[in-house]
Amino acid sequence: MDAEEIKRLDKIHVMHTWSVNADLDPKVIVDADGVYIFDSDGQRFLDFLSQVKCVNVGHKNSKIIKTIQEQVNKVCYLSTGFAYESRSKLGKSLAEITPGDLNKFFFTLGGADANENAIKFAKFYTKKQKILSFYRSYHGATYGALTLTGDRRRTWAEPGIPGVVHVLNPFCYRCPFGLKHPECGLQCARHMEEVIAYEDPNTVAAVIIEPVIGACGIIPPPDGYMRRLREICDQNDILLIADEVMAGFGRTGRWFAMQHWDVVPDLMTMAKGMTSAYLPLGAVAISEKISQALDREMIYCGLTYSAHPVSCAAACATLEVYKEQNLIENAFAMGEILKAELEKIKHRHACVGDARSIGLFACLELVKNCKTKESIDPKQHGKEISKRFMARGLYCPVGSMQPIMFIEIVPPLIINEDQLREGLEIIDKVLGYADTLTDDYR
Repeated sequence: MDAEEIKRLDKIHVMHTWSVNADLDPKVIVDADGVYIFDSDGQRFLDFLSQVKCVNVGHKNSKIIKTIQEQVNKVCYLSTGFAYESRSKLGKSLAEITPGDLNKFFFTLGGADANENAIKFAKFYTKKQKILSFYRSYHGATYGALTLTGDRRRTWAEPGIPGVVHVLNPFCYRCPFGLKHPECGLQCARHMEEVIAYEDPNTVAAVIIEPVIGACGIIPPPDGYMRRLREICDQNDILLIADEVMAGFGRTGRWFAMQHWDVVPDLMTMAKGMTSAYLPLGAVAISEKISQALDREMIYCGLTYSAHPVSCAAACATLEVYKEQNLIENAFAMGEILKAELEKIKHRHACVGDARSIGLFACLELVKNCKTKESIDPKQHGKEISKRFMARGLYCPVGSMQPIMFIEIVPPLIINEDQLREGLEIIDKVLGYADTLTDDYR
């Protein structure tokens, strides 16, 4: 099919995610390679978002493709009641890199159902019902995962599942308590402790958190927060669930973000980077105390495509690629360059209120006024900024969570310094337009 026919059929038959479908005019992508994607007009775009923060090892990796082909030729599907090589091998490979005693895995299709099943495991184990999560968070678009999600996308499906309670985030740039770190004494952690007390710890099964907030402007926690949260959970007999769907598999410069703070969760969810999105796969990593306690109980969790043999094979190959190409180390090294360059960009542009990063997981928050932190209106200006990026050959769509607007920089972990600077130079130039939207310019 030519590009026009692809677009015509897309318009008639496809319902796109997170979109006003009547307003869409999508580009037709015909090829992808490494850190670039190519449209039907022959234009090349530097992929500065790894598509949906998932193509960690880059596009068209020959090893992963070959492994998928070999597995397809061997066996495409088996019931989860059988044991088979690709799943067993993947479990062993994951246990070698996950923190602490997270060495048993329940496999899912992606991140949302990993989180759905993680809260089921938490409730099975604790025999308690409530789950606490952050307001600034995204845990998936299925019914339960969307209830866990704190941002306003959850309201479309409310009232949602019962027992979910949202708390305020640790977010130093926009501290909800109006304080400064470290003088604040981690008031955000005290807030969590207070909410647990109000809800009664005897009713709270787990706290689920993204170690680095991923879909609401990329927000790393302040120093000390994760250790204090672990203590609070332990003191109240509450499980800690880490949603590493976006932050995991090298994105932050470590295999998993929780390793930056030497904190081991009781359950950890993962997806995206596990197969680098070559095939769908997710997992819940389960600690020994939970897996041993539930070993003799019926596990009321099931998915037809759980641990699909071909997806598991793709994941095994992906983990090998991370190691063979030193991508975790590269993410750290490129992350140091990225952090330094974002600080320079921040000081050059009146529209940049904050620059946040950890590894190759970064964000520039755009503001109309740096003193008041009033955001540039994402509904009015977000599409125009994204359009200007694309015109210069950069795929880096502007994100927003009311009332803030941000540019997320999440390139494949294979990116080199020249490619990284290529993308940052485009961002620097387009921010000249965003500066005209600030009070300083006016």
